[in-house]
Amino acid sequence: MIEAMKKDNIGPFFAILQAANPTPETELEYDTPFELLAAVLLSAQATDVGVNKATRRLFPVANTPQAIVALGEDGLADYIKTIGLYRSKARHLVQASRMLVELHGGEVPRDRAALEALPGVGRKTANVVLNVAFGEPTIAVDTHIFRVGNRTGLAPGKTPLAVELQLEKRVPPAYRLHAHHWLILHGRYICVARTPKCWECAVASLCDYKPKTLAPKTKR
Repeated sequence: MIEAMKKDNIGPFFAILQAANPTPETELEYDTPFELLAAVLLSAQATDVGVNKATRRLFPVANTPQAIVALGEDGLADYIKTIGLYRSKARHLVQASRMLVELHGGEVPRDRAALEALPGVGRKTANVVLNVAFGEPTIAVDTHIFRVGNRTGLAPGKTPLAVELQLEKRVPPAYRLHAHHWLILHGRYICVARTPKCWECAVASLCDYKPKTLAPKTKR
């Protein structure tokens, strides 16, 4: 079990990530809060690349709650069938869109409880929308952030919620707004699941993961 990262190392850890990427952004493509909500809902157990391919076809046709409701489940499914679990996602997105029209005037609410009341929207999705669309300092713990939080010792926890609460407590306020994106990108490209690329990692000296992995030997 990796021990929690020393408190004195947390600020430098995020300072290094910030220096490398001062204004990180989501890799999901969107223009409005509703497009973001739809994209995040569709991204469960799917890649951002796969979601973007689908929404590039969908959003020119239907990118508002009203248009999604008019499209209906079968019509929506045709646009997103390249994404895993597309049938249930189509059902949830149509239901969520209908609730947005009926309860929120077609607007995405800036409120966690209201977001989590939408079908298919859990805590993680709500956190992404609050952070990316509305600039709230929330941290959505996905598989990447869960892994990074535990592996580095930054925020050890047995559940995503436990890791999120640790991050809220341990991430310095100056870094909290962008912490979600720094950690998810770090987990996606450097601190990867099977063999972390410690030899490429800018924060390796601050991380408690041992033994550090070495660069693969090149064949001659």
